[in-house]
Amino acid sequence: MKMEKMGPKSGKDSSSKDARVLVRETLRMSANLASSPASLSKLICWEEMDGNRWNYVAEIENNKISFRPLSLQTQESQKHNIPLPIHEVMSFVKSYLVPEGFPQSVSPSYVPYMSWRALKHLFGGAMGVFTTQTLLASVGVSKNRVAPGAVAINWILKDGAGRVGKMLFARQGKKFDYDLKQLRFAGDLLMEFGAGIELATATFPHLFLPLACAANVAKNVAAVTSTSTRTPIYKAFAKGENIGDVTAKGECVGNIADLLGTGLSIFISKRNPSLVTTFSLLSCGYILSSYKEVKSVVLQTLNCARFSVAVESFLKTGRVPTLQEGNMKENIFSFPWKERPVVLGSRIKDAFQDPSIYVAIEPLFDKERYIVTYNPSKCKVYAVLKDQAKPDDILKAAFHAHVLLSFLNSANESKVSSWKQGEDFNSNVTHTVSDFEARIADSCKIVANSYGLFKNKANEQGWTMSESLLNPGRARLHQLDNR
Repeated sequence: MKMEKMGPKSGKDSSSKDARVLVRETLRMSANLASSPASLSKLICWEEMDGNRWNYVAEIENNKISFRPLSLQTQESQKHNIPLPIHEVMSFVKSYLVPEGFPQSVSPSYVPYMSWRALKHLFGGAMGVFTTQTLLASVGVSKNRVAPGAVAINWILKDGAGRVGKMLFARQGKKFDYDLKQLRFAGDLLMEFGAGIELATATFPHLFLPLACAANVAKNVAAVTSTSTRTPIYKAFAKGENIGDVTAKGECVGNIADLLGTGLSIFISKRNPSLVTTFSLLSCGYILSSYKEVKSVVLQTLNCARFSVAVESFLKTGRVPTLQEGNMKENIFSFPWKERPVVLGSRIKDAFQDPSIYVAIEPLFDKERYIVTYNPSKCKVYAVLKDQAKPDDILKAAFHAHVLLSFLNSANESKVSSWKQGEDFNSNVTHTVSDFEARIADSCKIVANSYGLFKNKANEQGWTMSESLLNPGRARLHQLDNR
């Protein structure tokens, strides 16, 4: 009982003792500093932030104690022999251009992407000056050929046409996710096409309004494409919850490059260069930079182009390409409106040219939630999705379609080889059309044994399999129960 009563008192005495010790040590330090010479600096502590180090010292001067931070040369600046003032300026600029925690906070592909993006904006900013000068000259501002009111109306109509084009193109929506790189590059090509139309107004000033409207529609559609694909690209670079920081710094880099390009073009324009030559050089630089910019992006999801690369590599070598390899081999020129050999989620009337073919192969897919076939009249492989199809079924249907396509391509190569050796090519083609049902049956066996292995190897390489962007059609097959 006595111990219980003394416990709280003992704790209180201990707390009071610690407080007295702290006060005594503080007074002792102050006394030591006060008894020091007229001017003295004593290191108290140091801190580090973004690679920069500061020493905090207690400085005594005329019996007054002050707290002062001292910036020190960092290991990075010492390694590269960079003077401290220059290093501080570089750190200040870096805070505007790269995300916090760089390079650990972003993926490795961030640097090449931003480098090519800056170069693209440099060419774009330079070209903007020449196109604006041309438009103003064509509309009559430079020569006062028309009334200011007519100039303003023409300019407003031009901008209005661009906004209408932007609004109409925005309905593409999900395609910006399915074919991100392809549409991004197509948008940049369209931007250059619009710039070329703007320059054409110098040759046809009497057609200013239709040409300017067409150019503005093209450039606004390109702007929608750039804006819509920007966030997914930045998201691929962000390693943590820092997509806002990555986006802000990326836009800052683009704006700085635009300003530099504008200044460069103003300097060039004073020398009265050839408009065609200047546009050609700047346009080539812009398109090349855009291509390199898009190719440098490494995405983890599987769209049609990357999925085709992955399956083709798996069927030929037994391995799935890495993220870097798959993105590098992706065909950037495979635009959404381009005809593709594999159609996913197609309608029955497109997939089958004869009902008997459907009846013949339907039992092969009785346990699957899709049906894969080949239409000889259209030379395409079609994957028809059933109404119960889930994301994994869609992925498997796409894999099966590519396996069947590989079978048919191999068969066609052997037919061509036989034809070159003197056999009748037409009979071989007829044979291909008649026996593709057997090839579908063979493909079912291959898919049953290899699809799981393909998925495992793709997961090992870091590919995101659960959120594929294969752009399946909306048609779904509902089968009759009384078959």
